[in-house]
Amino acid sequence: QEQLVESGGGLVQPGGSLRLSCAASESIFSSNAMGWYRQAPGKQRELVAVIKSAGGTEYVDSVKGRFTISRDNAKNTVYLQMNSLKPEDTAVYYCNVAYVPMDFWGQGTQVTVSS
Repeated sequence: QEQLVESGGGLVQPGGSLRLSCAASESIFSSNAMGWYRQAPGKQRELVAVIKSAGGTEYVDSVKGRFTISRDNAKNTVYLQMNSLKPEDTAVYYCNVAYVPMDFWGQGTQVTVSS
């Protein structure tokens, strides 16, 4: 059964850090570039970070230098380390196959950056 389970979100002050985790079923995780997406209220979902199966990474400009994506192939898990968080990072964060996501999405994890 396919699954995507995101966790690690929360409320954090500006400048703070969070580490998100996404446990995926092997059928989704293996051989795929994985991505972290986010959707802020009233906005479209956007892809913010990508990690390819061989480990190469890509980031949207707004998070470069602050976010780090990584993956543990043995655990079928992808992570997003978020540092120097800003209020504009507030969103629900999801993981999925990068670039062309599946129709299936997990529940996401809420990240709120506020003082």
